[in-house]
Order: sequence, then structure tokens, then C-alpha cells
Amino acid sequence: MELVVNGKQHQFEGGTSLASLLQQLAVTEGRFAVEVNGEIVPKSQHQDYVLRDNDAVEIVRAIGGG
Repeated sequence: MELVVNGKQHQFEGGTSLASLLQQLAVTEGRFAVEVNGEIVPKSQHQDYVLRDNDAVEIVRAIGGG
């Protein structure tokens, strides 16, 4: 299946969960938020959220500083 992740096309296996996608992209630690097709998906739903062909995923990391 094709997904757009942070504006770039990627190929993944069909039926991929959001949690699996994040693991494949090495986004598993730290503070981050995930949006799919314009809707924020809470961390508590990442494991059960199944992505579909042509979904647009945005991953934003929180960066501290001063």
C-alpha cells in the first residue's frame, strides 16, 4: 500500500497498524504526535489503528529548547 508520510510517498504492507509504521520508521521514543488524514490519533489508539492505502500521515516530534 502507498502512504504519504510527512509529505513523501512510501510503500508499506497492507494492513499495517500505526504502531507498526512508527516502529519501521524508528519513531518509538520521545514526545511526538501523529495525525492521519488531518485527524490526531491518540497514542492509546496507535496499536489498533490500521492504515489504508493513500492515507496521509504526519509525524511531529516535540523538541525542547530555550
